[in-house]
Amino acid sequence: MSKDPVTKAADAVKHAVDDTKDAVHEAGHRTAADAEKARRETLGDEMTPGEKVGSAANEIKNRTEAEIDEAKRKLRDRT
Repeated sequence: MSKDPVTKAADAVKHAVDDTKDAVHEAGHRTAADAEKARRETLGDEMTPGEKVGSAANEIKNRTEAEIDEAKRKLRDRT
């Protein structure tokens, strides 16, 4: 059964909104991850080992969240 034109248009708008939201979130997560890495590079030995581990964990978390947002967009494009 084919969708009517109004439903098709509404689906396209929802798709665009969801893609934009995920792209913005992805960019934010990648920026936060880059900032954590730069922070460790800048502060270097001034950071305690615990601070370095926490910073590295935050970087990994943000990169993972960015990858998830990218995957959601790619999956949505396939459907």
